Amino acid sequence: MDFLQQDIIIATSAGKEKQQVSAAVRDNGQTPADFSCIYSKGGEEMTRGFLQELVHILLTYISKSSQRSSKVLDFHHPHQLREGLDGFSLELPDQPENLEQILVDCRDTLKYGVRHPRFFNQLSSGLDVIGVAGEWLTSAANTNMFTFEVSPVFILMEEFLLKKMQSIVGWSADVGDGIFCPGGTISNLYSILVARYHFYPEVKTRGMGALPRLALFTSEHSHYSVKKSAAVLGMGSENVFVVKCDERGKMIPADLESSIVAAKEKGLVPFYVNATAGTTVYGAFDPLNAIADICHRHTLWMHVDAAWGGGLLMSDRHRMKLQGIERAWSVTWNPHKMMGVPLQCSAILIKKRGLLQGCNEIGATYLFQTDKHYDVNYDTGDKSIQCGRHQDVFKLWLMWKAKGSQGFGSQVNKCLENAEYLYDHLQRRTDFELVFKHKPEHSNVCFWYLPPSLRGLQPGSDRDTRLHQVAPRIKGRMMEKGSLLIGYQPLGAKVNFFRCVFSNPATQQEDIDFLLEEIAQLGEDL
Repeated sequence: MDFLQQDIIIATSAGKEKQQVSAAVRDNGQTPADFSCIYSKGGEEMTRGFLQELVHILLTYISKSSQRSSKVLDFHHPHQLREGLDGFSLELPDQPENLEQILVDCRDTLKYGVRHPRFFNQLSSGLDVIGVAGEWLTSAANTNMFTFEVSPVFILMEEFLLKKMQSIVGWSADVGDGIFCPGGTISNLYSILVARYHFYPEVKTRGMGALPRLALFTSEHSHYSVKKSAAVLGMGSENVFVVKCDERGKMIPADLESSIVAAKEKGLVPFYVNATAGTTVYGAFDPLNAIADICHRHTLWMHVDAAWGGGLLMSDRHRMKLQGIERAWSVTWNPHKMMGVPLQCSAILIKKRGLLQGCNEIGATYLFQTDKHYDVNYDTGDKSIQCGRHQDVFKLWLMWKAKGSQGFGSQVNKCLENAEYLYDHLQRRTDFELVFKHKPEHSNVCFWYLPPSLRGLQPGSDRDTRLHQVAPRIKGRMMEKGSLLIGYQPLGAKVNFFRCVFSNPATQQEDIDFLLEEIAQLGEDL
C-alpha cells in the first residue's frame, strides 16, 4: 500500500459522521467501582462502544495530522499543562473516573502533542498507517519478548528481520546475531558492552578492576551516547577520545590513527572505534573503509552507528554512502528514523554469533530452563540486558510486507530529494546562508536566517553575537504560533543555526516553500 492509498483510507474513515458514544460507555455518568466488567462477558457492549469511540478519536487525529491547515502544535508552557487546561488535568484521582472522562483525556493528550508534515524538528517524524496498525496489534497482544513459549510468532519475526537487515548490511546470514533494543543509545551501549566482553570476557565476573584502562574513539560529531555508555559501563567518559572531523563533519582517519597512538602512550589500551553513518546534525558519513583499515591494523572493534543513516541502505541510489559498513563488527540501525516505523524500533546487529548470549547470559532457571520440549535457542531473553522487553518487531515486519524493500527505498529517496530541494533554494536566496556549501549527503540541511539588520554586517564577533540570538527567537515565535517546528543548535565555533531534517514522506515541496517564507516572516524584525 502506498501513501496515497493510506491517505484515502484516513480521509474516508475520518470523514464519516461522528457517532455518539455507546449508551453502555456513557452509563449516565455512573462509574463502576472498577473496570473489570469491561473485560468480562457481560461487558462486551461497553468494551465495543469504548473502543469504537477511541478509534474515532485516533482516526480524527491521524486525519488532522496530515492537514496543512491544522497547527503543528498547540503550545502551552509546562506550568500551564501542570495546572490543567480546559478540563485536562494530570492529577491522579483516588476514585475511578467514568469512561467519558477517559475518552476526553485521550483526546486532550493528542491535542497537545506534535505530528505534522511541517514538523522538521527531529529525526523521527511522520505517521505510517500500517505501522500504527502494527503498534495497535502489539499492544493488544501485550506479550514479552523473552521466551518462545510466550511470544512464538514475534520471536521468529525478530529472527527473520535481523537476518534480512544483516544481509542488507552485507554480512552472511548464517553468522550474524542481534536484538531489537529500546532506542539507538541502548543499541550503541550494547556494541561497547559486547566489544569489551569479546576482548576481556573476564569482565563479566571480575569487573573492571581486572582490566587495564580501556580507550574508546569516536568523532567530535558523533552521538553523545558513546560517552554516556562509557560512563554507564564504568570505563569513564574521559577515556573516550574525541577524533577531529573535517569541515563537512566526517571523521579524519589520520587523526584517528594519531589518537590511538596517543592513547597507547598514556598507558591506555584501545579496543573500540565508533564510526558514524549519518551524524545527528550535519548528516555526515564517516569514511568507513579507511576507518576499517585502521581498526584492522590495530585489532580494534569497529562499530558503525547507522541509527540515522542505516535507512539509506534501502535505497539503490544512496546505499553507496555506507560503503565499508560490511566490515564493521557491529551496527546500530534505527528503523524508526528514515524508514518511518513508529517509535521505538532500533536494532543492534553483531557480526559474530554467540557474543550477545555469552556477554549477558545469567540463566535464570524460572525462565530459561534447558530441558524444555522445544529448541531453547529461541528463548532469546538472556541475550538482552533487560528481562521484560517490549515487542518492537511486528510493526516493522508488517510495514515491510506492505511496502517491500523497494517501497522503503522510494521513501528514502523522496526524503533526500526534499533535502536537495531546500538546499537549492537556500543557495539562491540572500536572506539565508548555508552552514556549509556542500550538497547534503543525508536529509539534513543546516542554515542561518539573516534578518535585514544583519545583512550588511561584516563577519566578526559582533555579527556572531547577534546572529546567535536569531534562531532561538524565531523558534519561540513559531512554537507560539504553531505554524511549524524546526530545530536549532550551535556547533563548535558556529553560532546557533537551523537544522532541517526530512524523514516524513508526507512532506511536500510546498511545505518547504512555506518553511522558508515563515522563517523569513517571523524573523524579519529581529
